[in-house]
Amino acid sequence: MLKGPFLDRNWMGQNSDYENSRIVMLGMPFDGTVSYRTGSRFAPEQIRLASWGLEEYSPYFDKDLADVNFHDAGDLEFPLGNTYKTLEQIEQNVKDIYNDGKKVFGIGGEHLVTLPEVKVVSKFYNDLAIIHFDAHTDLREEYLGEEMSHSAVIRHISKFVNPKNIKQIGIRSGMKEEWEFMEANNTLCKNYSDLDCIKDKPVFVTVDLDCLDTSIMPGTGTPEAGGMTFNELVNWFKYIKDFNIVGADVVELAPDYDASGASTAVATKVIRELLMII
Repeated sequence: MLKGPFLDRNWMGQNSDYENSRIVMLGMPFDGTVSYRTGSRFAPEQIRLASWGLEEYSPYFDKDLADVNFHDAGDLEFPLGNTYKTLEQIEQNVKDIYNDGKKVFGIGGEHLVTLPEVKVVSKFYNDLAIIHFDAHTDLREEYLGEEMSHSAVIRHISKFVNPKNIKQIGIRSGMKEEWEFMEANNTLCKNYSDLDCIKDKPVFVTVDLDCLDTSIMPGTGTPEAGGMTFNELVNWFKYIKDFNIVGADVVELAPDYDASGASTAVATKVIRELLMII
């Protein structure tokens, strides 16, 4: 009989027992609607492998991954070229997670995967709020005539989540009408206190990694100069750690555009720190 040990392709520190876990990590390797560079479909697998280069302990939150109690369910398998069926598969699996009394922690993939996640979560929690970290507004109605696009994900979410409950951080790119939407609905946040109005609401946190500056996150499909540092992002996490976070995801790493592997390492650490607060 083989005795190993064998390499583990799941996220380090996960609870292998789904039934006794509190959070379910769900890989969503989809990049079928990206507007610039493809490749985020490869992120979930690479992130899992890179996770073994991290410690399980977070000095930022004085907490260990064993305290988080999350189960890595692996990656969903999607039908190539079928966006709508892909979204349906995500929706059904996320629904199963919440029916089982757990929270989802999604790993993309492109940002459109957030749409079915939030659609489900909004049915389980009334008056849901969204905290959206991103370089881009993602508030288009469509992109080149295509309604289902990662550049439209937050606009679609605003159709069933009150726009007043959407808070956007790190935004520095978008069409004029998207900026007008943000101004009309007061979604753009520049100070921590701008989030206080949703502190008592259930919150879904979505992190598009291009919110980080390209100097530390070149490995993304739509890099945008002028972003925040890793520590600045973690400081936002520290501010919301006592909010009622009912789900989260991290999206838009495209690992092959950074041959050094640094972008993947950064993405993996972002995930570790966000896991500490949900």
